[in-house]
Amino acid sequence: MTRALLLLLAAAVSASSADPTGSIPTDPDSSLAIVLGSIEGTPLGLEEAIDLAMRHSAAAGEADEAVRAASAAARRERGAFDPELFGRIDRTDEEQPTASPFSGADVLRIQQTSVLAGARITLPFGTELSGSLNTRRTESNSAFASLNPQIDTFGKLDVRHPVLDGFGPSSSGRLDAAERAADAAEYQREETRLAIRALVTAGYWDLYAAERDYAVRLLIRDRAAAFLEETRIRASTGLVGPGQVASARLFLAEQEQALIDAEERLAARSDDLAAGIGVRPASPSGRYRPTGSPPTRFSIEEADPLVHRALERNRALLAARLTIESIRALARGAAWESWPRLDLIGSVGGSGLSGTGRDVVFGSDTLRTERSGGFAETWAQVRDRDYPTWSVGLEVTIPIASRAARGERDRLRAEVGRAEQRLLAAQREIEQQVRARHREVVHGARRLDAARIAVEAANEQVRIGWIEFRNGRSTAFELVRLGADLAAAQQRYSDALVRTAKASASLRRLTAEEIPGETSGEEGRR
Repeated sequence: MTRALLLLLAAAVSASSADPTGSIPTDPDSSLAIVLGSIEGTPLGLEEAIDLAMRHSAAAGEADEAVRAASAAARRERGAFDPELFGRIDRTDEEQPTASPFSGADVLRIQQTSVLAGARITLPFGTELSGSLNTRRTESNSAFASLNPQIDTFGKLDVRHPVLDGFGPSSSGRLDAAERAADAAEYQREETRLAIRALVTAGYWDLYAAERDYAVRLLIRDRAAAFLEETRIRASTGLVGPGQVASARLFLAEQEQALIDAEERLAARSDDLAAGIGVRPASPSGRYRPTGSPPTRFSIEEADPLVHRALERNRALLAARLTIESIRALARGAAWESWPRLDLIGSVGGSGLSGTGRDVVFGSDTLRTERSGGFAETWAQVRDRDYPTWSVGLEVTIPIASRAARGERDRLRAEVGRAEQRLLAAQREIEQQVRARHREVVHGARRLDAARIAVEAANEQVRIGWIEFRNGRSTAFELVRLGADLAAAQQRYSDALVRTAKASASLRRLTAEEIPGETSGEEGRR
């Protein structure tokens, strides 16, 4: 394709040599469009690139896992307040030698089976509740055992309420911190996705500019080759000297090197975009080709409302504020835990007794118990509290110096201060970025118009330079300089095309919303 274009340009130059008007070899805009259309690569739209990045980005995957981890941590802390069941069963067998005549046997053998079952729960404000039912079945070879087996059952509801340490914020501090951290992870995931969108958008427009610069360099290189051919023809007829041929050769060599550099930059921008979206292009060239064009007109509001909205809605700032709240929850709990521990404890319950009665012979007397039954009778006695029990009291624990608890409290308070300072710095940085990007968007149209005028002027200079060169009023060196000016103007125009679009994408990230009023580029794929 390049060779064919070179032949066309050379033919145009030869034809223009006989043209008394001395027009340029080709129209700049149409030539650039032809060269852009000839560049190989896998077509890629902006939204397609963003969608691929969201599905394959390692940063997005890490943010998703961070949300899962934070949610699991919050679920773990909520689990501390879940009720739980507990139970225990024991079987013991003892043989005890005796010396007392009242033991009922020379070797007293006692067999016991104990069963314990219950439930307990810790409430969010620190109260611990525990209810249990314990029954014990005892068999003995004692002659004085009036119940054999004997069944003892007792039930109890225990209450422990922290008056100082552990009350309120201390009990729920970890849960509050975990929930705030989970919310912060959600906002951080949104910020990561906004960042990915902004980075992919910037990379996409960088690729657009690199492709356009490559096309410009390719076109100028081909023009330089045609210019060298014309200079040699004119030198062979004596119209110019060998010095001008050397200047044309030098210009062509420089453009060949610039073309190689532009091709490497184009490949590097494509590789950067491929790394960002996680998918390599399928084209044999190993490059992506952007199918979209950057917007050229933006309708944007004043800077102050944008700054205000960014400070309110920016996901990174929201995550930072929730992180502060998470640390504050821990700090409040640590402040309570630095006090001496004072617990109010109490219990209420009942007992029951039953079993299989038997006669007990004691000397000349025979004693008989009136109790008889099984576990059901003992449970009824506990339920109806035939033999009630209760207790109430205070338990105090005073650590000497309490350095560990006070140190943790002070550490967490300092961490809150550090997080607040980081938030303040982030707010200032975001305000600065919003104002900077706002200026770029506001000046975008003027910058693009100025760059367009510069390109048109550079093209006009080259056209006039050709005319003057053919008429002997200019040198090849001067024409070479004009060609370099044209290349620089085209590169500045490419930068102007994408700079505003990248600034707009950055504003969308900072304000966590779409900026209205963008219009598609008028140049299309020029």
